[in-house]
Amino acid sequence: MSHARRGGRPSREASERLGELILDAATELFLGHGFGATSIEAVAQRVRVSKRTLYHRFPDKETLFAAVVHRIIERLRPAAGVSVPARSDLQTVLEQIATFILRAALSPQAIALHRLIVGESARFPELAEVVGREGATEEATSIIAGVLERDVKAGRIKLDDAVFAARQFLQIVVAVPQRRAMGLGAPMSKREIAEWPRKVTDLFLNGCRPTG
Repeated sequence: MSHARRGGRPSREASERLGELILDAATELFLGHGFGATSIEAVAQRVRVSKRTLYHRFPDKETLFAAVVHRIIERLRPAAGVSVPARSDLQTVLEQIATFILRAALSPQAIALHRLIVGESARFPELAEVVGREGATEEATSIIAGVLERDVKAGRIKLDDAVFAARQFLQIVVAVPQRRAMGLGAPMSKREIAEWPRKVTDLFLNGCRPTG
């Protein structure tokens, strides 16, 4: 599978390639068959490596699953991360963030991962913890809260808790489209998805603007 250096050690490039092949196989098995039905042995067989080789990299199934989740999340990020224009108005910034988050949440792998968590979290409660730890929710919350606090200080909106508000914004951006994409209701059309960030942002900001 790979070229070895003198002494039997694989090259760094070959080692990295093997790591990617392992994660490819694990991703396919976890998302296709579920966490409970996937074993380290099955992943090793798919990649055609020994269990010892796989255990050397990933000491248990939970660690392997965490690596799969981390890679899925990283691949959903834009190339240079989420950039927040410093001088853009709040409406524009939140719509841009909502658009990115929604696109990521509705990707096939994100939907498959969410379906896995929903279906197996009762038997394997640690799965939700892994996703929470490896996911980007807290990072997104921090970015949104920072944007909101900027406008709170400028007096353009009124909030008691920017972090709580940011979490609520994330929830209303993702919850309904993701549920419908999973079959709990008719899937949203392309037009509905395109209009969703603006509608959600309008609704959210209407509750934040000072009255009187």
